Amino acid sequence: MQRVTMVRYTTKPDQGATNEALSRAVFPQLKAAAPEGIAYALFRDGNEFVHVFVNLQADDAASLTDLPAFKTFQQDIAERCEVPPQATRLAVQLVDCYGFEADSAVARAR
Repeated sequence: MQRVTMVRYTTKPDQGATNEALSRAVFPQLKAAAPEGIAYALFRDGNEFVHVFVNLQADDAASLTDLPAFKTFQQDIAERCEVPPQATRLAVQLVDCYGFEADSAVARAR
């Protein structure tokens, strides 16, 4: 099984920039670690944030959540939020995809 996680929340008006900076700090560490079969994206609309994580190889998020920058981001998330994070986690099997670097791995698995 693979993992798909979406987390959505709204920061307090004065915390949006801080939250974005803490979230962005995760990406250089993730790029340096370069785990295979992982996709992670951050979206923002005003003070609303959406994080999307996909692991095409396992039902696990440790390649992201174990990063020091991610741990720093998570530390005070409750204090930064007006609407707390709500996570949707799915252990699913990928049927097909487009745009993932792991496209060839999916094709081989069929």
